[in-house]
Amino acid sequence: MSRIASTFQQLKADGRKALIPFVTAGDPHPAATVALMQAMAEAGADVIELGVPFSDPMADGPVIQRAGERALAKGISLHDVLGFVREFRAGNDRTPVVLMGYANPVERYGLDAFVADAAAAGVDGVLIVDYPPEECEEFAARLRAAGLDAIFLLAPTSTEARMAQVGRLASGYVYYVSLKGVTGAGHLDTAAVAEMVPRIRRHVGVPVGVGFGIRDGATARAVAEVSDAVVIGSKLVELLERQPADNVALTGAAFIREIRAALDKKD
Repeated sequence: MSRIASTFQQLKADGRKALIPFVTAGDPHPAATVALMQAMAEAGADVIELGVPFSDPMADGPVIQRAGERALAKGISLHDVLGFVREFRAGNDRTPVVLMGYANPVERYGLDAFVADAAAAGVDGVLIVDYPPEECEEFAARLRAAGLDAIFLLAPTSTEARMAQVGRLASGYVYYVSLKGVTGAGHLDTAAVAEMVPRIRRHVGVPVGVGFGIRDGATARAVAEVSDAVVIGSKLVELLERQPADNVALTGAAFIREIRAALDKKD
């Protein structure tokens, strides 16, 4: 069983929902990335999504675009991202790490080399935003053969056929993008999420995480009522972007503790 699957299994047994923060590798300070990951895990993050910086992040809003630009300006490459994961694994062998990014850096690295090096570094899952399921059956198979989970996005516009395709290939969890548009955009409609998640579950056998538009404990708790996981990125990245290096981990941990407390609060 993968580290992601065992994490969700334990959370289900405990009656809890997964908290999945997203941060961009190398932002706002490369030297703070691993400490931030460690601090978030200790504060209650169940899975960490680590963004791979890319120059044309078409699904990301201004906050995460800026984070990617800052990381690229500091020279952060996919090799560096894998190095962060290796360093994190030296002190944490339980918290799953998912790399989230775009096809171009992975294809430049080489698919076979990327899968092998990601597995060796301690990566648990991979989400490539611009790899639709119908075009990456072979890539998903390569990931599974290396013990990595292939994670896919679904959206409010996803058809039943697309959900079925994702259901055949996905492992670990699926990420439901709750809003039309880019990261950080719009107002979260929790009623629409509550309507959509059961539709997804009819086709998908893995846990369903929900992201986009979750900015505080109240919205995280509302989403957790109908999903298996809450993914939160833009608000966290926004909080971190102006922090000095020695305050990044403290700020990230404080925010994660706040969201974790909201998710675990008993009625």
